[in-house]
Amino acid sequence: MADKPRFFDDLAGVAGGALSALTGAKEEMNAIVRSRVDEVLTSLQVVRREEFEVVRELAARARIGQEEAERRITALEARLDALEQKNHGDHAHHTPHTS
Repeated sequence: MADKPRFFDDLAGVAGGALSALTGAKEEMNAIVRSRVDEVLTSLQVVRREEFEVVRELAARARIGQEEAERRITALEARLDALEQKNHGDHAHHTPHTS
């Protein structure tokens, strides 16, 4: 009777060892696959999601800056036009006196 519990203990030990070995093999395979995928992506010059998000954020900020610059330029052009019209109007009212 004492042999049966020992048999099951041994069987459980072997199963546990096999499971541990499989887990280790799985982790090693994941590392190998991940490394290989990184190599392939690098050779294809594919960007990672994180890199893409950073560039997208930079582009959004640049777009906002460009829109602000366009608004400022439009406002400055309007002021310049107003000043030019005022100067032309002032010159038109001043006629030289000839005696």
